[in-house]
Amino acid sequence: MSTQAATRISVRDQFPGMAGGWHYLDTAATAQKPQAVIDATVDAMGRDYATVHRGVYARSAEMTLAFEAARRRVASFIGGREEEIVFVRGATEAINLVANTWGVENLGAGDRILLSTLEHHSNIVPWQLLRERTGVEIDVCPLTADGRIDLEAAERMLTPAHKLVALAHVSNVLGSVLHVEHLVELAHKVGARVLIDGCQAAPRIKLDMAALGCDFYVFSAHKLYGPTGVGVLWVRSEILENMPPWHGGGSMIDRVTFERTTWAPAPQRFEAGTPAIVEAIGLAAAIDWLEQVGLDVAEAHERELAARLREELGQRNDVTLFGPADSVGIVSFALDGVHPHDLGTILDEEGVAIRAGHHCAQPLMDHLGVPATARASFGLYNDESDIEALLKGIERTRRIFG
Repeated sequence: MSTQAATRISVRDQFPGMAGGWHYLDTAATAQKPQAVIDATVDAMGRDYATVHRGVYARSAEMTLAFEAARRRVASFIGGREEEIVFVRGATEAINLVANTWGVENLGAGDRILLSTLEHHSNIVPWQLLRERTGVEIDVCPLTADGRIDLEAAERMLTPAHKLVALAHVSNVLGSVLHVEHLVELAHKVGARVLIDGCQAAPRIKLDMAALGCDFYVFSAHKLYGPTGVGVLWVRSEILENMPPWHGGGSMIDRVTFERTTWAPAPQRFEAGTPAIVEAIGLAAAIDWLEQVGLDVAEAHERELAARLREELGQRNDVTLFGPADSVGIVSFALDGVHPHDLGTILDEEGVAIRAGHHCAQPLMDHLGVPATARASFGLYNDESDIEALLKGIERTRRIFG
């Protein structure tokens, strides 16, 4: 197999966290940070630091400009408008925000939500909590044999009672990619809104909200080479304008009296309190860095590495592979007779870091018939040496277990 895509870039030396020959294969959990992002956050926390939206002094005004510039940067990155971008703590909070504002206002007994078998817990539990509050029902779309969300089944299942479809753009376990445009067409045909969990897609697939056609899109900065503690909720403007606030406090108000309070316009009314200033600026720096490399390069690079690993593991008769052959940067597998936690521990001794467990997707584990899987996931800093180290560690594990 050609390794052209896997070897055509070399950015590993830009990541201090990759120093010392460490083979980091857990990017689907969280990505390492390039020096450019580290520098941007250090400057924002030190030399440039001040609060935003409050001070009348120059540095506060400058930091406010930088913070709002980060919002515009996110909007341009995903093909949205800055007034549609809400900064949140991460994708988990974004989904909870939608459930507790739009969901509470628009979903009730007799209405239905469509999820899928492969969803992350963050796209399951908030809707279950909403079900307890409002009586909305939840349906689960099955998967195809190779681990994709079955859109033919979704089409059969969808009815006018479905008011929301909430699905992952890319599975965090299987690496399978959802055809969002097709899904949106099916959902909108019955009048359902569409929320897409883009955590695994945003770092490697070019996004355009207008082209995708969905109504809500969420992702986290830390999987996109940015800081933890900040994420993005994009909501189509005509929906966001009519959503009530969730948290109350400073910054999200227009006028407060003890008799009543009026709200700031969106997106400010969803950002109560002092925001994640440094983190938002770090996210903008991560987007700058990623776009300099190129989303097309990122996707090709990580697909190539995943395909190479699947090819190697597929030659073993003691390995079970999960997910489609064309997975995007994620390879989940099981080594016969070895619990993934044991494999992960031995690999750690070899300087190889993978994820071992249920990956916050226990319903998917039940579907696969396993308690857990081993997962290797790639980023732009990975190369063939990481695959070789992983395979060497698997060989050592097999010798230990016999």
